[in-house]
Amino acid sequence: MAGGRKLELTEALTLGPGWRHACHALLYAPDPGILFGRIPLRYAVLMQMRFDGRLGFPGGFVDSQDSTLEDGLNRELREELGEAVSVFSVERTDYRSSHAGDRPRVVAHFYAKRLTLEQLEAVEAGAPRAKDHGLEVLGLVRVPLYTLRDGVGGLPAFLENSFIGAAREQLLEALQDLELLESGSVLGLKTRVHQ
Repeated sequence: MAGGRKLELTEALTLGPGWRHACHALLYAPDPGILFGRIPLRYAVLMQMRFDGRLGFPGGFVDSQDSTLEDGLNRELREELGEAVSVFSVERTDYRSSHAGDRPRVVAHFYAKRLTLEQLEAVEAGAPRAKDHGLEVLGLVRVPLYTLRDGVGGLPAFLENSFIGAAREQLLEALQDLELLESGSVLGLKTRVHQ
């Protein structure tokens, strides 16, 4: 994986004091919408355009005042997405994976939180008023979870963007594990991305 070696959460939490921890979350919701009257959306999945021009998930570094990884993640979500995230909380049960990179010595923890479509839309609407909007976060984007007839438009084209760290791989794993796409469609995308 591009973001470093994968490790278990228990191992990640026992790494020495020279390591920093960062947490990020994929926020998603069932979406009954139909695009162009024929393409079912199925789910809305949020990512963000970062200050460096790459796509990633909302979140950031856990600080010493945060008592848990999840406390740090929820604080970062409020800073980056605004007060609409206060109606839910990312919990340990939402945890998905950890990846360690040697330079810098950072462990990136990844979570996925299912919301209602109304909660997700409130996050989208409130994000421009968040503390870090226009600074660390340049805007939110929805991941297109479909492929157009040309075989390129939609998710395949989206995956051609530049992603930070392991974000592309985390997205593909989450889409598959959470069954957010039609079964089998992620396999072909993973192969195409690694070519």
